Amino acid sequence: MSLVANPVLPGCYPDPTICRVGADYYLVTSTFEYFPGLPVFRSRDLATWEQIGHVVDRAGQLDYDGIASSGGLYAPTLRHHDGVFWLVCTLVDQQDDGRGGNFLMTATDPAGPWSDPVWLDVGGIDPSIFFDDDSRVWMHGTRLAAQPQWHDQTEVWVRELDPDAKKLVGPEHVVWNGALRDVVWAEGPHLYKVDGTYYLLAAEGGTETNHAVSVARAASVTGPYEGSRKNPILTHRHLGAAADVVGVGHADLVQAADGSWWATVLGMRPYGGLHYNLGRETFLVLVAWEDGWPVFAPGLGRVPAEVEVPFAAQVRAGAAVSGVVHPGDLRWTSLRGPAAEFASPRGDGWDLRLRPSTLRDPVTPAFLGVRQQDRDVDVHATIRVALADGEEAGLAIRQSEDDHVRVFLTGPDAGRGSRVAVVRREGGVETTLGEVALGDEVAIRLSLRARGQDYAFLACLVGGNESVTVAVVDGRTLDSVSTGGFLGLWIGVYATSNGRPTTTTAHLESFEYLPSPS
Repeated sequence: MSLVANPVLPGCYPDPTICRVGADYYLVTSTFEYFPGLPVFRSRDLATWEQIGHVVDRAGQLDYDGIASSGGLYAPTLRHHDGVFWLVCTLVDQQDDGRGGNFLMTATDPAGPWSDPVWLDVGGIDPSIFFDDDSRVWMHGTRLAAQPQWHDQTEVWVRELDPDAKKLVGPEHVVWNGALRDVVWAEGPHLYKVDGTYYLLAAEGGTETNHAVSVARAASVTGPYEGSRKNPILTHRHLGAAADVVGVGHADLVQAADGSWWATVLGMRPYGGLHYNLGRETFLVLVAWEDGWPVFAPGLGRVPAEVEVPFAAQVRAGAAVSGVVHPGDLRWTSLRGPAAEFASPRGDGWDLRLRPSTLRDPVTPAFLGVRQQDRDVDVHATIRVALADGEEAGLAIRQSEDDHVRVFLTGPDAGRGSRVAVVRREGGVETTLGEVALGDEVAIRLSLRARGQDYAFLACLVGGNESVTVAVVDGRTLDSVSTGGFLGLWIGVYATSNGRPTTTTAHLESFEYLPSPS
């Protein structure tokens, strides 16, 4: 028996959905505006997860150019039936220009390639799919109630899907609007059939500290559904803001090969007060069945720091970044479009072609990043480039277009010579926090040293012995509690000409992500 550390996917891996095929488990999470979208993980023991691909990994599958931060891909559901993997998801477009909606994609290999999306004629968010044992297929999802009794009341709908035509057919059934009166956002619904009974799992309370998991059951897939008297069956909201994990919810169930039941849930680990810079992470919880109802974390009633998994192998951290992050690593992400538009692998790093667009723009700037997965971490980027006036290349920690921090090498502006600067963008307003003159140097090692909520930005000439601290930023100003949105932090490299035509290429010689022992 092995003790598995929670979270099993540290960093911003929210809205986990899981299924089992034979001895293998597969898991997908939301990615919002990041590309490639919807990472696919595989495990044999629910503890060690290997990323094997993405669902959205090529230009033309989806168009989310111009979609602002915390829009994009929300709450997927992954299922397997008769040799085919099915995934349904929502593309959220805050501009409401007709690109958003719910879609379905399929693949015979979860590593890809996945099909182009088939758009479903239904509104709302958080679609899910259920294959019944009578060969019928049922879609379900969440939307704001047509006739709400309270603010942000939602309803869960169920409707049959023709799997061949991939179209919704037959009548729609509204089956649920929350376990508790005045609850907001009964969302993330999933249907299951256990011992002849249909179970509807849903999240409630919004995906912040009031998040919770509730359950209902019925004799028919279309209801009527009876809520458990023990609802919510899992929540941390009663533990307060000082809990080690908050915001627990958005559960999905899976039965292991040995007959045991498990749930993946999201949650956040606050530090430095109620701030969770790592975002919403994926946790694992044991599930038991008593009197015809699921019991989450039996005997404990909360997400444990470690969970016993009898069939787990020797455990190592799942999907963690450590050491040099090579170009072939699947955890590299860009924004809204393929990195091939501006980057080419070279040795242990990349050639980044500067683009006129910046991190302020909701497009595809020249940015490559990875999730921050550790509270204490050192990140080093060695960059060699000859910049023109007004150009910059450097290291950034990103929350959104309006909230990020950059430490960068800049071109010889107005004869001042090259320099390293740290600029904080907060709520759309930019402030220079520090500068260091460099003369004519074109090779620099830029670093971020995060220790809790202290984010120090440093620079060192290549071949030099000492790093200079250019500025220190309070990380509490960067997380989604302070800025809004749904994302954890990304750390990456970028290169921009700040709106000017350019032919400059920056060479990222290496990128290191080094967790610091606590």
